[in-house]
Amino acid sequence: MTQQEALTKRFGDGVVQEVDWDRVYVEQLPRIFNFFRFRIRSQQDVEDLTARTFEKAWAARARYRHDVAGFTTWLLSIARNVAIDHLRARQNLVPIDVAIDIAAEGTPEADAMQGSDIARLIQLTQDLPERERELLALKYGAATTNRLIAQLTGLSESNVGTILSRTVDKLRSQW
Repeated sequence: MTQQEALTKRFGDGVVQEVDWDRVYVEQLPRIFNFFRFRIRSQQDVEDLTARTFEKAWAARARYRHDVAGFTTWLLSIARNVAIDHLRARQNLVPIDVAIDIAAEGTPEADAMQGSDIARLIQLTQDLPERERELLALKYGAATTNRLIAQLTGLSESNVGTILSRTVDKLRSQW
């Protein structure tokens, strides 16, 4: 069963008539939320933008065409546009520092080490170009494949892999 089939309701004649929005929300919420968490500083903004993404998807549901793009691609495209609009409205680029607010499971020592690592990662990513931060957010925040990132950004899959590899290597060398 394809992802599209899993997210749609079929009726008696076998025709797909409606996306199963309850299932979409449950399955896609973590991906969309994490995408914004990698991109946006404020937890409240992350929550608002996640909600706005699903609202826009719901409002545009009649325009979704499964023959053009998979549902996840379509939803992440909406999320990217919501993020772009938000960042433009704020007129400043926000580094990947939301991860510092992630609730950690474990000991206080492990939490302190993780907090230190996250702070270091934030520091290192602040100076990255916007494109590299966006690719990192899509790859590691939204847990998407290079193929999907390529579709979303208009870059080739090979170029996405190369940029991510070089960016990760650069971050590792600075660690």
